[in-house]
Formats: sequence, structure tokens, C-alpha cells
Amino acid sequence: MPLRQPLQLDRFIPYRLSVLSNTVSSAIAGAYERRFGLTIPEWRVIAVLAAAANLSAAEVAHRTAMDKVAVSRAVTSLLRARRIERRVSRADRRRSVLRLSGAGRRVYAQVVPFALAYERALLRPLGRQERARLDRTLAILLGRATEIGPIHAE
Repeated sequence: MPLRQPLQLDRFIPYRLSVLSNTVSSAIAGAYERRFGLTIPEWRVIAVLAAAANLSAAEVAHRTAMDKVAVSRAVTSLLRARRIERRVSRADRRRSVLRLSGAGRRVYAQVVPFALAYERALLRPLGRQERARLDRTLAILLGRATEIGPIHAE
């Protein structure tokens, strides 16, 4: 059956967002590894725990939209490096929660200026209004993607 409308990858937004995300992640991943000894998933776990301590690994996975296996590996590595700590929740003794250790807070304080400088360099070509529009557009697209969820073949 011939296609009514062929897919034009260079105009297909999901593909373009994926390429952008992969390009940015790849560019910054090498620097995170060389300078700070962190993988991208490890950095994401640290960043989330810096914003909200005492989260379970499942909550970290939800907030980062990362695969639970990737979060689990990152958590294991960060625990081994003593950059995070795992404790039993005071509210629910059956639940374990994660938080940054002193070493984790120190690495976070080192990475943040680097990450913000990268973001500034990436956004430099955009004017203030374009940045605001991009921020709104990304929020709308994330909300919509969450709302519609995965597409199922019928």
C-alpha cells in the first residue's frame, strides 16, 4: 500500500528533538566524564537529588524520564562512589530514599557552573523572546507528550 504522505525526517519533530537531545548529551557527556567522573545518568540523578532530597529511585526515574535500569545503574555507581546515600524513609520504613552525600554536594557545586555555561553557549543565538517562546513550547510539548502517552499499533 503506497504511503499518502512520506515521512520527511528533516521535518519530523520527534526525530529532530531526538537528534538535538542526543547531540547535546553527547557533547556534554565527554566533558562530564573527563572533568567530574560522571555519566549523564549519574549527573541527572545528582541534579534531581540536589533539587529534592529523600526520593526513591523510582521517583528519580519518573522525574528524569529515564529508564529504571539506567537509574538503578547510576544509583549503584553513585552509592559506590559515596556521592549519594541510601536511607530508610522515616515516613515509611518499607521505603528507601536517596540523598546527596557531602561528596555529591561538592561535585554538584562543581558541575553546575559548567552546565550553565554550556546552556548559555547553546542558547546564545536566541534572543530573549525566542528563549521565552522555546521554554513555553517545550513545556507545552512535554505536557502533550505526557498526556497522549505511547502510540499503540492497532
